[in-house]
Amino acid sequence: MKRAFSQVLTAAQMRAAEQALIGAGTGVSELMERAGRGAADWVRRVAVGRPVTVLCGPGNNGGDGYVIARALREAGLAVRVVAPLPPATDAARAAQAAWGGGTGTLARGGVLVDALFGTGLARPLGTALAELLCAAAREHEFRIAIDLPSGIDADRGEPLDDGLPPFDLTLSLGAWKPAHWRMPAMTAMGERRLVDIGIERVAGAARLLSRPVLHSPAIGAHKYTRGFVGVVGGAMPGAGQLAAEAAMHGGAGYVKLFADAWPSQPSPELVVEGGDLRDVVADRRLDVLLVGPGLGRGEVSHQRLAAALARELPTVVDGDALMLLDPALLSGRREGLVLTPHAGELAALYRALEIEAADPLERLRALAHDARAVVIAKGPDTVIAAPDGALTFTTGAPSWLSIAGSGDVLAGLVASRIAAGRTLFAAAEEAVWLHGRAARIAGPAFAPRGLIAALPPAISECL
Repeated sequence: MKRAFSQVLTAAQMRAAEQALIGAGTGVSELMERAGRGAADWVRRVAVGRPVTVLCGPGNNGGDGYVIARALREAGLAVRVVAPLPPATDAARAAQAAWGGGTGTLARGGVLVDALFGTGLARPLGTALAELLCAAAREHEFRIAIDLPSGIDADRGEPLDDGLPPFDLTLSLGAWKPAHWRMPAMTAMGERRLVDIGIERVAGAARLLSRPVLHSPAIGAHKYTRGFVGVVGGAMPGAGQLAAEAAMHGGAGYVKLFADAWPSQPSPELVVEGGDLRDVVADRRLDVLLVGPGLGRGEVSHQRLAAALARELPTVVDGDALMLLDPALLSGRREGLVLTPHAGELAALYRALEIEAADPLERLRALAHDARAVVIAKGPDTVIAAPDGALTFTTGAPSWLSIAGSGDVLAGLVASRIAAGRTLFAAAEEAVWLHGRAARIAGPAFAPRGLIAALPPAISECL
């Protein structure tokens, strides 16, 4: 079975994956040794001779902590174990016995290792343990969380207690968990690294976004074989122009902006066509439509959205169009959609489609399923969902992307990657990666056109 280090497992999936290893003959104590010694390698590199305090909880995460302490002691580091609760599992008790160094009280140290609780925690730490963790964090120069910072819900990415301390490094054991890449938890994790303990690929698991592999156009390619994108403009033509320019830089062979109002500063490369939208989108050479950037929210905008969706092409729906989308517009659609909502637009879609699942990820999956669309839920923890339930988490893009126009650029990128022949889900993944990479290349305080200018070097890294 092929190992998958990019998979993201829920708490239930992680328990099942560990049980599969145990069922195949790997003992719990052996898994604990792998996890503890793998984590200890990272701790040792960070400590560089500084004293280490390991907080050990009662479960197997605490057992990992005892293994870490023993491995660090063997490496010659000064190690103190603080255990507010005795071990409660056989494997943790065995790990404590193998440590054999006893436990002490909290004191100032160089490096703190939080091994109180990991993935399995589903309830608050409680006042005493939360205060101990906060006090320990204050007394140490560098803080490392084992698997997850204690007090974090592994699936929802939410703190179970108020006022939990931030960490400088989080060492995920065996596989990534949703909380590693979800707000608000991810802001408290510092750098994140994965410790291999032998977990195999899990069917249906979410995955972490990785750099795509792109290809140059075929030798015999021309503008139509590389894909023809139509961008439906609206009340604010500048947004449509940004989306169209991004599509032009994202790999599409031909891009047209369908707009009655001419952009105030038109790009000389951009073809703009006016007239009745139903007539201009009837061009049989079109491969993809993008509707939403600068569309507006009035009756005319609703009509333009309806005309675009009636054309039955793969369609990217962004911006204002997301606020106008309703079940009637989606009814009977045969071609696929990509929706690109930010948090406010996502909430509006949930209301419009009457989606009420309690868990945020299940709610996102339900939206993708019911709308029969790939959904890019944009934000500092962007998640991409497919109608079949597939999920891709992202590693986070520069916060400089939080400007007006960056979403228009992303929408244009998605359309261009679809035009280039990618599936809707693959196009969404490629566009999100390129968008984030272009932001890093553009540097701080860029404008949307600076982001667009950084797309070609971002693409070149994937060839």
